[in-house]
Amino acid sequence: MNQLLRTKSIDDLIAVSEQADKKLCRTLGPWSLMAFGIGAVIGSGIFILTGTAAAGESLPYPSVLHAPVLDLILHGSKTISTMGRLGAGPGISLSFLLTAFACSFAALCYAELASMIPIAGSAYTYAYATLGEIFAWIIGWDLILEYAVSNMGVAVGFSAYLNDILDNLVGWHLPPQWAGPMIAEGRFTGSWFNIPALLIMLILSFILVRGVRESAKTNNVMVVIKIAAILIFVIGAARAVNVENWHPFLPNGFSGVLTGAAIVFFTYIGFDSVSTAAEECKRPQRDLPFGIIGTLIACGILYVSVSLVLTGIANYKTLNNAAPVATALKQLGFNGIRRWVSVGAIVGMLSSLLVFQYGQARVWFAMSRDGLLPRPFSKVHPRYQTPHVSTWIAGLAVGIPAGVWDIGTFADLSNIGTLFAFIVASAGVLVLRRAQPDRPRGFRAPGSPWLPSVSIVLCLVLMMALPLETWLRFFVWLLIGFAIYFTFSRHHSTLRKEPGLEK
Repeated sequence: MNQLLRTKSIDDLIAVSEQADKKLCRTLGPWSLMAFGIGAVIGSGIFILTGTAAAGESLPYPSVLHAPVLDLILHGSKTISTMGRLGAGPGISLSFLLTAFACSFAALCYAELASMIPIAGSAYTYAYATLGEIFAWIIGWDLILEYAVSNMGVAVGFSAYLNDILDNLVGWHLPPQWAGPMIAEGRFTGSWFNIPALLIMLILSFILVRGVRESAKTNNVMVVIKIAAILIFVIGAARAVNVENWHPFLPNGFSGVLTGAAIVFFTYIGFDSVSTAAEECKRPQRDLPFGIIGTLIACGILYVSVSLVLTGIANYKTLNNAAPVATALKQLGFNGIRRWVSVGAIVGMLSSLLVFQYGQARVWFAMSRDGLLPRPFSKVHPRYQTPHVSTWIAGLAVGIPAGVWDIGTFADLSNIGTLFAFIVASAGVLVLRRAQPDRPRGFRAPGSPWLPSVSIVLCLVLMMALPLETWLRFFVWLLIGFAIYFTFSRHHSTLRKEPGLEK
């Protein structure tokens, strides 16, 4: 039990990160960090989920397993099969504002911890410094789930979108045997392997191995293109806004706004990935808080702008389809803007894949450096100063499953993993404020202990809004993680070998 709850000194964590054979190259500035955050947060979902949340979901839950845990508690399993989800209507813009406000609590906690502990690993490292090794392992294993499962789903979506664009532009597309998952919804589809899904992961892994500066430049270009596509839609389609579509603004009252906020909350997930770049930014105490908070503000503005224009150019009841923005633009005859939306969607997928693969490799790197994963994962390339082994393995770990399965049904696993990481980061602020109140902080989250406490409560409520089957899968993943920890990680931990690291 003593080993399970031992923590690592922040000073020792920083000292280990400065060792020559484990040191990463510091090249990122504040704007590159902010671009990393925007690249992770804003994907193709800005053009899809906005319409879905505005229109609502009228279909009942197929079974108790698909119902949110919170609904089961409030309404019981007997009535749950008749329930749908109310839409926010034009008030979806308020849903985005409400969600940004809720995420800001966790973002401020991340900003404080990142300025204090400028080490790769994000919430994993924060847990190791505050709560103990077993909690660090749980959150590290959880982050692997968050990044990997999220990118598997995006890679599958990228493959489908790429094939559709090729068909529209040049009249040619890959044969279905090589452009779709082998297994979807538990059944064989007739496809052999999803080649584009694997290929894009290998290309991005190559870019990431070449260096963080090259990765940041690539991401910066994609973020500029993505923001340009969003602005073209907002400015270009604004002239077609019919204010009558905004009446009533709240067709389902404030309950519709809350439901919409629960649906779009997960579009903000990704700002925490900024903290995984802590060891590769020039001035982490100043730049990390700027990157995290700036990401949340910029993404909030973009989300609200898109939602206002979209619900202004089309009645919100017509937006519950697979491509609400593209459909609305097609009906208006704005085909030029629609092409830019397509470009923005596919570039959004690419930037999300790049940033999440970057973050995943850094978590593996940090866990390996602490002995909780095999040593090769913490090897640093002698020329590029990147964790090349972790990067390539992470690319294959995402690309191969994405070529076999349709991962879309597992998307909620990424959401529950992220919320759990938010809880750990918020708890870390509370612990360090009490245990090390005089330690220098480049940024201090205001209103402690109330702000971190509110963040924990909000995250727990949102976790309860996820389906029961997501919770069951999450517990299965944790059980697998415990098996690995007690058979391998506990025996190879640097804390076990070096008792002097114990606080």
